[in-house]
Amino acid sequence: MRRCSNDPALEIDVLVVPGTTLFLVAAVIEPLRAANRIAGRPLYRWRLFSPSGDSVENGSRVPVAVDGAFDPGQCANPLYVLASYDWEANAGPTLPASLSRAARYRPVIAGIESGVWLLAAAGLLNEHTAPVHWEDRETFALRFPRVTVSAERYVIDDKRHMAGGLFPTLELMLELIRRQHGHTLALEVSRLFLYQDSAPTSGDTVLAAGIDRRVTLAVHMMQESIDTPLKMETLARAAGIGARHLRALFVRGLGVTPQQHYLALRLNAARRHVIETRASMVDIATAAGFGSLPAFSRAYRTYYGESPSGTRGRLAKTLGSRDACIVGV
Repeated sequence: MRRCSNDPALEIDVLVVPGTTLFLVAAVIEPLRAANRIAGRPLYRWRLFSPSGDSVENGSRVPVAVDGAFDPGQCANPLYVLASYDWEANAGPTLPASLSRAARYRPVIAGIESGVWLLAAAGLLNEHTAPVHWEDRETFALRFPRVTVSAERYVIDDKRHMAGGLFPTLELMLELIRRQHGHTLALEVSRLFLYQDSAPTSGDTVLAAGIDRRVTLAVHMMQESIDTPLKMETLARAAGIGARHLRALFVRGLGVTPQQHYLALRLNAARRHVIETRASMVDIATAAGFGSLPAFSRAYRTYYGESPSGTRGRLAKTLGSRDACIVGV
């Protein structure tokens, strides 16, 4: 079994079945792109395939370009199978067998929306739990009796990842980012895609659903005060608890202390400015709430393993352009 390249970023293969909606493709790819942008480096890379190698047609009449035809051979990248309407006719009679073969080599195979049905048809969900839209659960259960039907929005079941619809797919991708790179990054990614109500106690993000509302409130206050960091006592007082209690809630819910989460938010914001703008390092440090350039540089180097100027210089050298500091990773 081999990886498809030696790239340190996690590589994902996306199989797009004809008829798959543009929204569904975006729900898989855009959170990964956003994670790359926020982190300032490629955490994820992806390749798109179709059964035939042709661009994928859909009801929007905006074809999805792909990198080639799906090959079930020995490639050890996770495989995401996307399908929407008329999945059986669009997939063709041979695709389930190809997926069954691919499962021998792939560390993870994910079924997205009607891709869940495709995995079940390939026999890859036997003795697994699968999320299915409520209108289709009875039909699915009758056709695939060895698969346990779930009312959950998405399921991460060992080597099988599944989402039953568009928004559950977004939630699945955010959860995978959280597991791989921490809650702070996942929360920031989720903010780019979800409408934020003016009342933060209801939760800023999909991920906030399982987090104590006092943590959610504190996170919201942090996000709104990147340039002028608040004291922990101020955050705790706003949440109606003591600083030690707030720290315990953060560690329990996010796996980090409030100070660690706050610093990560500020450094992520600073790194985006380093990469995407021509702003001076002094201005970037100030905008991220650092009182001095040396303090900012030390924190940045500790967190990212290079200086802010080193980041700009590396990207400029890589892209070979004097405008290389203005990039969207």
